[in-house]
Amino acid sequence: MAAALDEDEIDNDDYYSLLNVRKEATQDELKASYRRLCMLYHPDKHRDPELKRQAEQLFNLVHQAYEVLSDPQSRAIYDVYGKRGLEVEGWEVVERKRTPAEIREEYERLQREREERRLQQRTNPKGTISVGIDATDLFDRYEEDYEEISGGDGGGGGGGLPHIEINKMHISQSIEAPLTTTDTAILSGSLSTHNGNGGGNINLALRRVTSAKGWGEVEFGAGDTHGPLFGLKIFRNLTSRCFTTAHCGMQFSSRGIRPGLTTMLARHLDKNTMGYLQWRWGTQSSMNTSIVRDTKSSHFTFAVQCLNDSHFSVSGLLKYQHLCCRSGFFGTVVEYGAETKISRHSILGATVSVGVPQGVSLKIKLNRASQTYFFPIHLTDQLLPSAVFYATVGPLVFYLAIQRLVIRPYVRAQQEQELEKQRESSASDIAKKKQEAEAAVMLMQESVRRIIEAEESRMGLIILNAWYGKFVTDNSRKHERARVIDVTVPLQCLVKDSKLILTEASKAGLPGFYDPCVGEEKSLKMLYQFRGVMHQCLCGDTEALRIPKQSHRIDNDS
Repeated sequence: MAAALDEDEIDNDDYYSLLNVRKEATQDELKASYRRLCMLYHPDKHRDPELKRQAEQLFNLVHQAYEVLSDPQSRAIYDVYGKRGLEVEGWEVVERKRTPAEIREEYERLQREREERRLQQRTNPKGTISVGIDATDLFDRYEEDYEEISGGDGGGGGGGLPHIEINKMHISQSIEAPLTTTDTAILSGSLSTHNGNGGGNINLALRRVTSAKGWGEVEFGAGDTHGPLFGLKIFRNLTSRCFTTAHCGMQFSSRGIRPGLTTMLARHLDKNTMGYLQWRWGTQSSMNTSIVRDTKSSHFTFAVQCLNDSHFSVSGLLKYQHLCCRSGFFGTVVEYGAETKISRHSILGATVSVGVPQGVSLKIKLNRASQTYFFPIHLTDQLLPSAVFYATVGPLVFYLAIQRLVIRPYVRAQQEQELEKQRESSASDIAKKKQEAEAAVMLMQESVRRIIEAEESRMGLIILNAWYGKFVTDNSRKHERARVIDVTVPLQCLVKDSKLILTEASKAGLPGFYDPCVGEEKSLKMLYQFRGVMHQCLCGDTEALRIPKQSHRIDNDS
């Protein structure tokens, strides 16, 4: 649900980082940090009008952060949804006396209503393109050529190139159009061709949600191969863990009316496992049962089909690796393969199918958002080891070459373009943050002078130099320019009783800090003196830091 918030709007104010407290901070810790920052930035401590104005801005920002985090309801929303979560339309009508859990549920309800309004204005396009390729001439032709040579024809058939052709194609597309909050129209169509013969059909379905437990759908279709179609589909939740569907249809053709009926009963066996029982009556009657287990890292299916084309199959998907075995009265098929995510919205997969009497096939699949592109390549009708080897190794070598020569350079160029756009769009905001940081450093000067005097008197912690931003340490990236800012004064201002404690939050939100390299990895590098000994420290942007506990001593000579 958090992702439902406007992702293009980024909060630059981290309240926890601003107050320098943990996300699990107690009310006492919040109050102590708030009081300390109020003493530092109170406008009445400055006589200069400009410094007084800048101190007032920082003081108000600290006060706003404390108001949000000190209120349990506001803090619960801020922890999950950020600063934008407090500004959602309709939020002002929520009673302030509710518990954080109730506040969160109310917020999610408002977000669902907002998403429903968005969905009513959008379609949900889905499409599939399948192109069947016959490449059997790559392997089966060698045996034919051998027969021609042994027959005394002079070997005339062995000099030509292998004949590869597209023998079938299927294209389907569907869109959804919400009519009301309960009614949806679905328009779909498909075209198919196989060895020069083909046809198409178009379907219109009207779906109505009758209650929270079910919906019904009426379907009308027409095509040049099967004739008009009329169908009715019903979905119903029987219990919280069990549901059923029923689909009946009538196909009108020149041979008469062909009725059909399909029913399915499904049940949740546990949190990640579903069981299905399906019965189909019509031109291809069958009965099958399947068990599907789906987790974050794996997907397994066991299925048994009886009556028409009886078979059983076992398939599994484990961390983008696919293995399937299918056996029946008419043969056995074993499939194995893998898939990988090549971009944010694209998944590429390849599967090798080996069976009797099907032979060897290579299936390439590309999922791009809601579109699917499928390329089944039939290599041979026989079980040839050479075909299995090339079907397995060929796609892997091709993918590694394309990834190194095309995908990686393209992704790197896209990332650089996105980073440059992000820098340009945030340039004004960064300039504003820089001014605020410089103003905060000016306000800290007097406090830092007193802190250094106190630390020197007890040989405590003194920050000699500190930088925050992007450091280039890799020799292969020496051409890149390091972008860092001096944060010696802001860190010294956070020193208390010879200790410096930074919480697990982005340090760009600390007073006196800002982000010098938007969208890139940042770190904090520090050179300090503790009890007369020099130390150095390097930590990541969101790492917790405690000095002098985490330190690395360096010799005075260095």
